Amino acid sequence: MGGILLPSATRLTSTAMVRTTLGVQPYDASVQQSLDRLEALAKLLDSAFFVPGTNIRMGLDGVIGLVPVVGDLISGVISSYLIWEARRLGASRWVIGRMAANTLIDTTIGAIPILGDAFDVMFRTNVKNLTLLRKHLARKGLVAPGSGTVIEGQAVRIE
Repeated sequence: MGGILLPSATRLTSTAMVRTTLGVQPYDASVQQSLDRLEALAKLLDSAFFVPGTNIRMGLDGVIGLVPVVGDLISGVISSYLIWEARRLGASRWVIGRMAANTLIDTTIGAIPILGDAFDVMFRTNVKNLTLLRKHLARKGLVAPGSGTVIEGQAVRIE
């Protein structure tokens, strides 16, 4: 794929040139690496394994939350790392506020015995926060939009 050699010896493809001329930076590999690391943490905390005999996924957040009050506080501190990292990646105040609200709700309700433990398993705060961050960064053009499996091919109409 051809590109233009800029004075700073940076090579841009035509897609990246369009993004740069529109005022949006091309995809950033370090941002993607940070998101991959945060995704691994979110999955570990919210959906690392199945509850035996069910189809319900839970993570370390639910296990740590079984320790009354202290477990939920520890879980909230770990979840706050995602918020700190989002701020470092340039998330807007609105996104940071929503992430903080999700974490506060999870920590507060999670502290309620029994009900809070079930809430911890179902609410999946860290996955929600990661989704908010990923959408925000995709809008800014720092990561590829969407995450998940891409299916390529042709659609054929059969009559």
